[in-house]
Amino acid sequence: MFSRRVAPVQESNRIHEILATAAPEIRRTGALVVGGCFQALGIVRSLGRRGIPVYVIDDEASISRFSHYTTHYERVANIRDERKTVDTVLDVGRRFGLKDWVLYPTLDENVAAFSRYRSELTGFFRVPTPEWESVQWAWDKRNTYRLAQEIGVPAPRTWYPKSVDELESLEVELPVAIKPAVKEHFIYATKAKAWRAETREELKERFLRAAELVEPGEVMIQELIPGDGLQQFAYCAFFKDGRAIGSMIVRRRRQHPPEFGRASTFVETVEVPLIEEYSHRFLKAMNYYGLVEVEYKLDLRDGQYKILDVNARTWGYHTLGQRAGVDFPYLLFADQLGEPVESSRAKVGVKWVRLVTDLATGFVEIKNGHLNLKTYLRSLKEANIESVFSRDDILPGLVELSLVPQLIVKRGF
Repeated sequence: MFSRRVAPVQESNRIHEILATAAPEIRRTGALVVGGCFQALGIVRSLGRRGIPVYVIDDEASISRFSHYTTHYERVANIRDERKTVDTVLDVGRRFGLKDWVLYPTLDENVAAFSRYRSELTGFFRVPTPEWESVQWAWDKRNTYRLAQEIGVPAPRTWYPKSVDELESLEVELPVAIKPAVKEHFIYATKAKAWRAETREELKERFLRAAELVEPGEVMIQELIPGDGLQQFAYCAFFKDGRAIGSMIVRRRRQHPPEFGRASTFVETVEVPLIEEYSHRFLKAMNYYGLVEVEYKLDLRDGQYKILDVNARTWGYHTLGQRAGVDFPYLLFADQLGEPVESSRAKVGVKWVRLVTDLATGFVEIKNGHLNLKTYLRSLKEANIESVFSRDDILPGLVELSLVPQLIVKRGF
């Protein structure tokens, strides 16, 4: 299980020791990663294995701080409020002499902050996050679906009622999904990405609940596309000048929760040319630069891949790319420093798993009769890479196990 190529670490460790004690002016250009979860850990390892210094800041318990590829870790007060995040990043940068280092956001709130305050940040850092004129199409799903309609990319039918009266006048076929147009506050409050409504009474009750959590007009009613993670696909890329420098298409074999997955738990690289075509069309229309994940769901009723979400940053399973031949964080870093980057495309059939969530997901799927134990265990055996555990960097995986109770309470896993 989890066959890996183990990188030599002795020389890299020595580089980190030197960088950690060196005066700021003699450090080589590195990266500042905002957030310390397993997604951030993937960035740290990608760059750190090449001897690139990586600083991490986070406002909660962070597994990335325990990686020996992390040059320095700083616990900060807040990385979710936009203005406070910008002030914190600039403060850390100035105190530690991180002039011209590359900024990596791991949360959508970071993306919004870096985009809105980009002109302020670029005076000190290299900021791959594009201007708001591009990011707005990913930040607000009302914009996402409007742009998709304009350029001919399929999307689920979606309504935006502003009141109960407007809601009751909608001619929708139940069940439907209730979602926020801007997801952050909703997810933190509910630990859910969407709610299902089976009846008109349930639709009204959940609409009113959702309206209390988000800004006026941000509650969306969306047709419910049948199926679970097996119908969910994504296009991942380092996109520049209207084309993908590095690309990967994946299928979610399992996700948590099974219907409205907040996170992938088992993912496999596949080949779906139509998704690539749609994504290129969409990203060109956004005038997008940087790392991106575009999510789709296959609607078996009409055979269409329908766009659901756009993440203008690294995504949870981006380390799958490293195993499949596309090192997304490093491609971005090299390009930011003006170094040549070769085009790359992920190999098909490479599998990634996040055990701490996939074990729970597998148990639920087996209990509900959607999966048998033998098939589940076989899939684990076939996995090529695990989200956190690595033979050359063992401590973050051990620490994550100790944090499982906290994750359950804080994020509902």
